[in-house]
Amino acid sequence: MDSVIVQLPERAEGRSHQSAEPGRPELLRLAPGDTVDFGRGTPETPVPLMLDDPAVSRRAGQITATEDYWRLSNFSQTSTYAVENLEGAGEHIRVSPGRIGAPVPFEFSRVVLPGVDKESSFKVFATEHVFQDGEPPPFRGEPTLSPFALDPTSKYFLVLLALCEPRLRNASSSAVPGVGDVLERLHALEGCRELTRSAVNFHIDYLASVKLRLRSDETPPNRWGGGKRDELIAFALRFDLVRESHLALLPTADGR
Repeated sequence: MDSVIVQLPERAEGRSHQSAEPGRPELLRLAPGDTVDFGRGTPETPVPLMLDDPAVSRRAGQITATEDYWRLSNFSQTSTYAVENLEGAGEHIRVSPGRIGAPVPFEFSRVVLPGVDKESSFKVFATEHVFQDGEPPPFRGEPTLSPFALDPTSKYFLVLLALCEPRLRNASSSAVPGVGDVLERLHALEGCRELTRSAVNFHIDYLASVKLRLRSDETPPNRWGGGKRDELIAFALRFDLVRESHLALLPTADGR
């Protein structure tokens, strides 16, 4: 039974694994306990997962499959590897040089290694995560409160969504939309046609101080600068307060 599937990058000369069908990606299937090395390899000692970039070590790392997740070892002494959550919004982990057996919790991942001209990468698909069926029996006492009560129908939520949109659409994006960008994005919505720059700034302050509680009356006024929007984005995405499914609330490319 496969627990991890590795999708290899485009075929390179000298790769030793068996070719896939034409038009289909090449896959390596790993059962629990299996390992696969990746890197540049050598003609005499190829590795199963070859990455053709002179900045990638000959034996750059190793993937180890387990029952419901996988581990990544970084054999490089100088390069940090990134593992991106393909279902997340910029969520990723960093695996430092020399780190052995770093657990990767993502179901769909992209492993990224720095390269000379461009990054090298490959995808890893783990076993589908298991979730509890229904709710556990409740304990007696006061009901649990929601830590962040956000209303998806509100304008402040749309402002937050417009701020997070670039990273929701592209996990590797570091874009931080400005107030003008948010205005332009939301003006096509019927309820936002009268939105102004001052109103957008108000909603950003409201999110930071009241809804997400990133600042208080004691927060130094010079702490934020241009970083307030960036911190809002990072916080909202870290706790899944806005998700890819929420993008349907925004107008499409043709403004509808």
